[in-house]
Amino acid sequence: MQQNIRFTAQDHQRLSRLVIDLGRYAPAALSGAEMLAELLDTGRVLPPQDIPDNVVTMNSQVLYQDLETGELREARVVYPEDADPAAGRISVLSPVGASLLGLAAGDETVLPLPHGRSACIRICKVVWQPEAQGEFAL
Repeated sequence: MQQNIRFTAQDHQRLSRLVIDLGRYAPAALSGAEMLAELLDTGRVLPPQDIPDNVVTMNSQVLYQDLETGELREARVVYPEDADPAAGRISVLSPVGASLLGLAAGDETVLPLPHGRSACIRICKVVWQPEAQGEFAL
């Protein structure tokens, strides 16, 4: 499932710094950021005003579907300090958060789950995206 991953320039810069800082100050946490680091290396960086409104960016609210069970889930991809899984705010450093970032509505990907499991999901809709609302500084 090759994806056309896109980042805003601000998200790319801030997330790259986060990955570097994790390696420097919390080497044990670096493994949780490896997926994100790979995406940052391979994704396209665009000015925030050029990001389509159907792409998952930082702080976006996304509706996705588990293709095996049909279950719909909604999550907001946030920075680690804002994460609250019980409230649906998923850290970008989690495998699920990193997997959603940069995808567009209609894209499919495999989410790594706990205990070596995985789930194939489809992005149904980007419910809310900061850039689509003219909010470029979140």
